[in-house]
Amino acid sequence: MVVKRPQVAVAVLVPVLVMFGIGLWGIDRGGMWRDEAVTFQVARRSLPQIWQLLHSVDAVHGLYYLLMHPVLALHPGEVALRVPSLCAAAATAGLIAALGARLARPRVGLWAGLLYAVTPMAGHFAQEGRSYALVAAGVAASTLLLARAVTADTDGNGRGDGGGCGDPEDEPVGRLARHARVVGWCAYGGVVAVTVLLHEFAVLILLAHAATLALARMPRRVWRDWACAAGAVLLVLLPLALISSGQAEQVAWLRPPGGGTVERLLRSFTGPTQLVLGPYLLLIALALRHPFTPPARRGELSLPTVALPLLLLPPAALIAVSRHWPLYDDRYVLYALAGAPLLAAAGAERLVLAARRVGLARREADGLMRGVGGDPGLGPGAGSGAGSGAGAGAGAGAGANSGSGPGFGPGFGPWSGPEPGLVRGVRVPYAATLAGVLAITLAFVSQLPVLRQDRDPAHRPDNLAVVSAAAAQRMSPGDPVLFLPSLGRRSALAYPKGFHGTRDIALEEPAPVSGTLYGRETGPDELRRRLAGLDRVWVVAEPYALKSAWYPSDPTERVKVTVVGEEFVPQAEFVRKGSILRLYVRRAPMM
Repeated sequence: MVVKRPQVAVAVLVPVLVMFGIGLWGIDRGGMWRDEAVTFQVARRSLPQIWQLLHSVDAVHGLYYLLMHPVLALHPGEVALRVPSLCAAAATAGLIAALGARLARPRVGLWAGLLYAVTPMAGHFAQEGRSYALVAAGVAASTLLLARAVTADTDGNGRGDGGGCGDPEDEPVGRLARHARVVGWCAYGGVVAVTVLLHEFAVLILLAHAATLALARMPRRVWRDWACAAGAVLLVLLPLALISSGQAEQVAWLRPPGGGTVERLLRSFTGPTQLVLGPYLLLIALALRHPFTPPARRGELSLPTVALPLLLLPPAALIAVSRHWPLYDDRYVLYALAGAPLLAAAGAERLVLAARRVGLARREADGLMRGVGGDPGLGPGAGSGAGSGAGAGAGAGAGANSGSGPGFGPGFGPWSGPEPGLVRGVRVPYAATLAGVLAITLAFVSQLPVLRQDRDPAHRPDNLAVVSAAAAQRMSPGDPVLFLPSLGRRSALAYPKGFHGTRDIALEEPAPVSGTLYGRETGPDELRRRLAGLDRVWVVAEPYALKSAWYPSDPTERVKVTVVGEEFVPQAEFVRKGSILRLYVRRAPMM
């Protein structure tokens, strides 16, 4: 049977809409946290100022800032900041569905796309004003393009070894096939290149794709074309890698992964609740049960050969490297999440096919028993005919196991006649699809508390809007403010209204002009002189900066700590997760 395009379209569109709806829910949560604030203030700079910044810091996010520049130029706000990530997450759900439909069947794609959409990790980054959702969309798109390029390479002229058929009349067909092959691999390489420029750790997708080609035992021509595309990607990435290696202090906060890293990532990929985790892992195990479903011939992609390397290799490689050179964070491998719903959907499909084979066997046995028992209205010949009909149905069912089977709607099952394909008047393929959608809906409902909590601004590391609002309530025009350390200035950069009229006593040159994230501060001697003339000062500090164990390497930061600690005493304080707003007054002179 041929899969009709409407079934694929529905399988793709439904996850897109569901992911968009989930991501839109609570997207205006009323505050940016520190990483989003960096995107917000950098992307609103002029293009020369962004370019100047990238020479000293955040080169790894440079392309993302440039893409966000026109977005925030149209409407600078929190929702506009997050809309590109929301659209990318919705596109990722659709691309995963398209991949599942291509490698298995439309209902597998539908289930996989919906599973991705209801995963809390996907919903979290759909509302994050950073590049990670866009990277996930790029990886999903490149994986789909890989599947298409491989098909064009192996089926373009009917052979996978690059040989022609030798007939002059077939030359136009051969030229078209070669053109399709070149276009396919160029599209694949272009998408991967853009993706790795959005975040360089996405380059690990090439490792996963290489493993996919190896598992599928691709012919040499496919390997050659893929290697050319991968080599071009690495050449494009090389300048960024060289620049970002000189900015390694940006990830100095990362620590080597501990014993619970893998478990936390597993729960993030599948779902944090036990009600979802157990069945999810069971379905993945079922999908990977030997032989793969469908069994891949040499040079043919199957769903597990694509999804398993995508799920495992990028996180495993980054965790292994981070044992010696800490680079791992779960957001850096968000794109690997796509492999989990694909495998779970394949496992569910395998479960449906197994149940169908059991039903066929029962019907065949019942038909034989009626025939042998001399059922009224059925002679031996009729019983034999029933048995052969069931056998034909079984053959059709086996054909459905081959992977590129029929769609998920009514009339697209593998049954040869109406009777075996009906359960109380509903066609089995349609009922199975609805059952899968219902199961995913239950998983979504069970994870609603997690999703609701994620939309609380307090769930993020900090909320700079609250800090700015507290400053507006407590500070007066002309009040001196000291940011400790200088990155504490991000609340004033993201929400300047709360600090309107105050004096930033340590600032020498504003952030956009200085080509830095938080501005260039004055030297230690000048700062000491400025502080000497103050009777009171507001300090906006990171919690660790007010602890006695913190000893900054920067001399200006040391002056802040020393002078405030020795010459001032705290009088009032506002504490919020991630930030402390404290009023200091000068100590009374000793008598």
